[in-house]
Amino acid sequence: MRPTMYLRVALVIILVSICLCTSSVARNQSQPENAVGSSYVAAVYEHRVILNPEPHVSLSRSAALKHMQINLDVYEEQAKRAAQQGAQILVFPEDGLQGFNYSRSSISGYLETVPDPQQESWNPCMEPDRYTNTEVLQQLSCMARRYSLYLVANMADSQPCPASADASSSCPSDGRWQFNTNVVFRSDGLLVARYHKHNLYFEKAFDKPPSPEIITFDTPFAGRFGVLTCFDLLFHEPTVTLLERGVRQLVYPTAWMNQLPLLAAVQFQRAFSLGANVSVLAANIRSDPLGMTGSGIFSPISAFHHHARQGEPEEGRLLVARVPVLDPRWTGGRFATEGVEVEKVREGRQGTPDLGSASEGQSGENGGETAGEVRGESWSSKPVDSGYCLQEYSCLDSTHPPSPTGPSAPPSCVTFTSSMMYDPFTFVPLHGAEGELSVCDGPLCCHLQFQRSPQSSSTELYALGAFAGTHTVNGRYALQVCALVRCAGTEASSCGQEVEEAESKMDFLLEGMFGTRHVYSSVLASGMVLEQPAQLEKTADGRVAMKHSNMTAGLVTACLYGRMHHLDYD
Repeated sequence: MRPTMYLRVALVIILVSICLCTSSVARNQSQPENAVGSSYVAAVYEHRVILNPEPHVSLSRSAALKHMQINLDVYEEQAKRAAQQGAQILVFPEDGLQGFNYSRSSISGYLETVPDPQQESWNPCMEPDRYTNTEVLQQLSCMARRYSLYLVANMADSQPCPASADASSSCPSDGRWQFNTNVVFRSDGLLVARYHKHNLYFEKAFDKPPSPEIITFDTPFAGRFGVLTCFDLLFHEPTVTLLERGVRQLVYPTAWMNQLPLLAAVQFQRAFSLGANVSVLAANIRSDPLGMTGSGIFSPISAFHHHARQGEPEEGRLLVARVPVLDPRWTGGRFATEGVEVEKVREGRQGTPDLGSASEGQSGENGGETAGEVRGESWSSKPVDSGYCLQEYSCLDSTHPPSPTGPSAPPSCVTFTSSMMYDPFTFVPLHGAEGELSVCDGPLCCHLQFQRSPQSSSTELYALGAFAGTHTVNGRYALQVCALVRCAGTEASSCGQEVEEAESKMDFLLEGMFGTRHVYSSVLASGMVLEQPAQLEKTADGRVAMKHSNMTAGLVTACLYGRMHHLDYD
């Protein structure tokens, strides 16, 4: 072969290689980085915040920084430990840096102005001199960069606004807004998200944003996450709007005060994850005096959580778990949850993440882990056959006997009213080892079929309750709730009171006809054990049915918690 022929062949080979490489790069750019990955490692830290003992007294900036540095040092330690266990994203709780119970003026020393990452690109760790009074932002940014993980934290933010004499203006008279704010940093320290909490809960130091903020951020390992805070979880904005926009992964700093029997932190975090078909990375505060505990890493089919029990040391807890990716852009439009369980991650030799049955507690702690898994079968959409029509009859209030021509109530079916979570529930007691009964409150009717285990306590009283109305204590929101609860005593008036322990195990089917699609199901067993419903069904006409059996501990609460967002302002 002549030299010119060799040259032509070589040129053809080079051109073909370039074309193939270009095609490969184009294909890779059209897909999210690491798009084939089906899971990622997440961490949440339940923090025992070091509080300001006099939150109503204003501090200088230097004194406020000195206080926050104590909590930042804990964050630094936990970020390092999370990274050693392979975490790619770490969530810290609401109010974890400064604490709470401040007035508008007394929190001033803790405020920093957080730039909007949608308007400008800023890496506080690499550009610390761009803005003054951003020491906390700089430390959080460097923390994310140092340990190469996405970091979510909550802090106090001040934003200027035009003061106006107009009574309709939302700008406070001092010319600034003060917001309860989540910040998110990329693994190189870049500030990528800022979210101002919309639904405040007795937070005198902060303002409600003029309009709801729907904030998301993208990661190279799991796609898109939405951002919300604490009380937001119960409301349409921003939570439902995020879901309607296809967000299926949420970061959730919270400072949640537990309230049994329906709204313990891990109970509702788990119920929301299941009912909304999302992952929730929830980090709570640990404060025994305020009843704050309960953090977890939840997916629709499984979970890993921690709820401190009475008498346990009041200390922080780091949870690390492998979580299935749910971003529909990464899963081909479907949720990658089948056959994937949330696996706990423990620190293996030389810091290599090892999938196992233990998790890490606070630094220096050996054993004593009380975090729990959700127990039970995977979520099922199989129809639940109750063999019962919800409209057939309902329990009737003893003060309103049945009409001679109307449907008759079942035997021993007399209702009573008792307060649960400050709402007047209509209850009917359970009698015997098995049976079926129903109860209605306004348009909501709930039905129960149950069978107690032979080992169940004969002295424990249970009742089926229904409530349809507007909750007005410590917040205003419309509800429809069906709940099977263990009563605190043997008197009817004790039904609805807080209970953590129970001996009676039950197989049951709980169902109701709801006027909303936002219904969240939970099964809470003795000792704050969360159990996964064996079967769950939702139909287009509003029927929700939850079936469960083979409980691992006594039943405390089985609940279908419906949020009537469209009635919140009626």
